[in-house]
Amino acid sequence: MKRVGVVLSGCGVHDGSEIHEAVLTLLALDRAGAEAVCFAPDSMQAVVIDHFSGEKTTGQRNILVESARIARGHIRPLSEARADELDALIVPGGFGAVLNLSDIADKGAECGVDADLRRLTREIHKRRKAIGFICIASALLPKLLDTPLRLTIGTDIDTAEMIEDMGGIHVVCPVDDIVVDADNKVITTPGYMLAASIAEAAKGIDKLVARVLELTA
Repeated sequence: MKRVGVVLSGCGVHDGSEIHEAVLTLLALDRAGAEAVCFAPDSMQAVVIDHFSGEKTTGQRNILVESARIARGHIRPLSEARADELDALIVPGGFGAVLNLSDIADKGAECGVDADLRRLTREIHKRRKAIGFICIASALLPKLLDTPLRLTIGTDIDTAEMIEDMGGIHVVCPVDDIVVDADNKVITTPGYMLAASIAEAAKGIDKLVARVLELTA
């Protein structure tokens, strides 16, 4: 059975992992007979958003504890993740990717990224294992791997320009498709950067998971 690391960044589109994207990823992996191994940083969220009002709220939330809601408690600190225990890596989107796994939301192309995610992504890449990033999480890839990559976040011009400024090669892509950088075994899909429904998001995510698993063979 293939073991695929899934890195989460909280619980909820506005301040964590996009729940639909995360669950669609877990569902696609399970249907394909692969085991999802979930990880998240054991640190505090950058901000906390009330998902009913959409406004910032008081208090603090731990990224790992919040991510455990999606993983049904089966999750480990990202610091424990090792490339030699995994066959591939997938990172769903949501604003947690640009708030908790990086500070792109604040610093744009001058951002930093989570040190454990960078280490794990580089270890996976060095071992020629497949990597799949979804939605806005894909924008982290140029900072994580420090190598020119073909990738997509869909069609958003401003985000595409930021990716190019960081050294990435943005490829326009519809919601139901993927972009594959075959040389680096990196697969990306727009997810909710373009999706108007969960069914639309599923089309691209299903293709991404299938290609990630195909590249683990």
